[in-house]
Amino acid sequence: MSNVAVLIPTRLKSTRLPRKPLAIINGKPLIQHVYEHAIAVHPAEDVYIASGDQEIIDVAQTFGAKCVLTDASLPSGTDRISAALQEIDPDGTRYDIIVNFQGDGINVDPRLDLELIDIMQKTGADIVTVGKRITDMKEIQNPAYVKIAMGLKPGEDTGRALYFSRAPIPFHRDSNAVQVPCYWHIGIYVYNAHSLRRFVSLPVGVLEETEKLEQLRALENGMTIYAKIVDSIKLVEAAPADINTPEELAEAQKYMK
Repeated sequence: MSNVAVLIPTRLKSTRLPRKPLAIINGKPLIQHVYEHAIAVHPAEDVYIASGDQEIIDVAQTFGAKCVLTDASLPSGTDRISAALQEIDPDGTRYDIIVNFQGDGINVDPRLDLELIDIMQKTGADIVTVGKRITDMKEIQNPAYVKIAMGLKPGEDTGRALYFSRAPIPFHRDSNAVQVPCYWHIGIYVYNAHSLRRFVSLPVGVLEETEKLEQLRALENGMTIYAKIVDSIKLVEAAPADINTPEELAEAQKYMK
């Protein structure tokens, strides 16, 4: 069994919902709910909250979480977990696999991590992520829904991600050809630890800059990404998977009992 670290990146600054990690839901801050989900399936000694905000660290320590204070100016969650990994495993000998458990994913089923870890161990992929089949043309055409190009055969739910795009992919040129499904990319990631360190050291790629999708940096540099297609990532289907707006916070407060 590989040595796995779960890193939860979080920050106070959010355009749509400032200070959301500390928003109280059913008597606990959001970040505590997320942490408790993570330790439900992973050993607590290998779960870390990574933040550039001392206030979040102070709150997290009150409920017993292990924490890493990172540079507040880091541009992304990926950079934050990489910086935290450097703190907890500076010589790269402790952890082989890194789970990026999003700090606002209050309703994301943590058992999905175990499936992604298993895929990584079986395939040797650099990165493993998640997708969901979509059929609504408004969603397919919407650039906010990032799509994955995958050559899955009938009955398959796991394979290599060949490309990610905000455009509808693949394009069906011939109406008589097999109609390949459209897959929506959900930003849940498991990384090979060495690959994560390499990824953040690479310059921003041409395609990444064009589509504003950082996973394209990995593909541009020959890294392998596998994706698992799932029906749902949620613990409670009626509630939002994560919290980004005041409306989603209100929904979470209703359902997260």
